[in-house]
Amino acid sequence: MHGSKVPLKTWFLAAHLIATHSNGMSALQLQAKLGLGSYKTAWLLLHKLRRSMVDPKRSKLTGTVEVDETVIPFYPKSAKEEVQEVPVVGSQGRSHKGKIAVMGAVEFIGKKPGRIRLEVIADYSPDSFKEFIVSNIALDSLLATDGFTSYAGILGYDHKPTMMGKRPAHEVLPWIHRVFANLKRWGLGVYHGLRKKYLDAYLNEFVFRWNRRRSYRSAFERLMGIGLAFAPATGANIRVPAVQPF
Repeated sequence: MHGSKVPLKTWFLAAHLIATHSNGMSALQLQAKLGLGSYKTAWLLLHKLRRSMVDPKRSKLTGTVEVDETVIPFYPKSAKEEVQEVPVVGSQGRSHKGKIAVMGAVEFIGKKPGRIRLEVIADYSPDSFKEFIVSNIALDSLLATDGFTSYAGILGYDHKPTMMGKRPAHEVLPWIHRVFANLKRWGLGVYHGLRKKYLDAYLNEFVFRWNRRRSYRSAFERLMGIGLAFAPATGANIRVPAVQPF
């Protein structure tokens, strides 16, 4: 909020709306809710608050953790005007065409799903898989994965791969695939498709909402509290380099 021309009351109202709304909202919706005259102001405000959805000191997932990857078609915009176009059409499976790879993990508390993590990965290499797992999952956790070869050789974890065979993936790893399905429906429903440039920001928002899906009352306080850990951000800080598709 430092140095912002937006009134403090507007900031707090925006934070409350974003933190407690069950599905979140686009910058256009936020502009209308707050009565802002500029879409750019609403967009920047929304992205600044998204930065506060990731606690830099958050603990890693522990216990039994389902891990898998998925692909998300990216939605381009016209080069000449801000008009939404149809998604890039790619082939099936782990094809690279017109898609961005996302890796996810969900921990279990007893038999119930707990927290999740989602990140864009560069490719399907063992190095990319290892980087995600080491960054997000505590050592000695039990990794439940499919039999994909890139999971092999990751040391420090109790690894339990399950060969897929002819079974659908959601039967082998049900909860992480439910997370992926909800993510894709959320992206289409709220944002009419996720854009590749800010995909990590959208993923962070989804993770924040999922992890607090049973504690809406504390979500606002948590959002504001995490924000205290960050230095003020400018528009240039927010407009990070685009995530490149394969």
